[in-house]
Amino acid sequence: MLRTFAMILAGGESPALSVLTAERSEAAVPFAGKYRIIDFTLSNCVNSGIYNVGVLTQYRPRSLHEHIGVGKPWDLDRRIGGVRVLHPYLTSEGGAWQRGNADALRANLDIIAEQKVDAVLVLAGDHVYKMDYRPMLQLHEDLDADLTLAVHSVSPHEAHRYGIVSVDADGIVTQFEEKPRRPRSSLASMGIYVFRKHFLMEVLANGDEQNIGRDLMPKLVHQTSVVSYHFQGYWADVGTVQAYYEANMALLVETPALDLYDPEWVIHTRSEERPAAEIGEHARVDGNLLCDGCRIYGTVARSIIAPGVVVGEGAVVRDSILLSATVVEPGAVVDRCIVDKDVVIGSGAVVGDGEDNTPNQRSPDLLNTGLTLVGRSAQIPPNVRIGRNVVIRPRVTAAAFGGQTLVSSGATITR
Repeated sequence: MLRTFAMILAGGESPALSVLTAERSEAAVPFAGKYRIIDFTLSNCVNSGIYNVGVLTQYRPRSLHEHIGVGKPWDLDRRIGGVRVLHPYLTSEGGAWQRGNADALRANLDIIAEQKVDAVLVLAGDHVYKMDYRPMLQLHEDLDADLTLAVHSVSPHEAHRYGIVSVDADGIVTQFEEKPRRPRSSLASMGIYVFRKHFLMEVLANGDEQNIGRDLMPKLVHQTSVVSYHFQGYWADVGTVQAYYEANMALLVETPALDLYDPEWVIHTRSEERPAAEIGEHARVDGNLLCDGCRIYGTVARSIIAPGVVVGEGAVVRDSILLSATVVEPGAVVDRCIVDKDVVIGSGAVVGDGEDNTPNQRSPDLLNTGLTLVGRSAQIPPNVRIGRNVVIRPRVTAAAFGGQTLVSSGATITR
């Protein structure tokens, strides 16, 4: 296999994930209870035999830094190679925030130049998928390509969300359009690129493109033969609230497309030591993912319950995602919600109430399917009723509700 250096792009802002990225980068957003989104890309690297990895950060990197640490959970705590977290810095010539993922790579050309490798594997850190990169690297080597990109078939109705690729009979890319209004194909770029090292350095050094998909790829398609690698396995871009919710909920079906229990392809993560899950004597659970340290004394149905969550007696959680250490006090109801870490939902409160699906007034295109979002460390007062498509911003206290007992659908509560 080609000597390879992997660069994971994990620094962008993701407003389409609303409160989930208010205090963390998208790559650090929890997924499937115990994982972070970046765990899938890091695990794909080590499972593919790639132990030389750089992670490019910028937007709210603290949570991501703490999670990756020195890379021990992924066997990336190595003297030679391993994982290094790369962030923006000032130079004697000045400096500025990175303006896009291509600009982020350009800012780290010195790191790329130091690597004794043949290829640079550029990866998105915000997708959920299991992929062996070795066949793609082999195709790149066999064709002696300057650039190979991975593509995946998507629904024609979703194609406008992606970089869309057209290819000829030999798999050579003939056109690349970033999020076109009228897509010409349903082959989406996965944000996975293999560059010949010296080609990448030349392209970045001689250009000023900010974004790989929007600026760089349309140019390179006409500059060199760009090879496509068609990936057939599971892949999900969870960059919107709805896509994130659906990808999590899809794990609850009898045979999910994403197999998290495959011993041949383990998804590694940084785990806290917690006791086993506790299911109380009068609890009822049906069709859930329950993580270590959670304590269930009420009813939980078709939900994903992260480590350390407590559901009190008489409380009901349905069709929801509850992140770590959230407490649902006795008698409360949580229905079709995404609830971030360390939230307290007061006794008797109802979050996700009624059938009024009025879109969120501030983000109608983002929240219009009935999902209600609760940000990190928010406090929901007892006995309040909160409708659909509501956003509760992070660290909101009970005082922010001003004593009201009803929050209408489509509202936003801020500090």
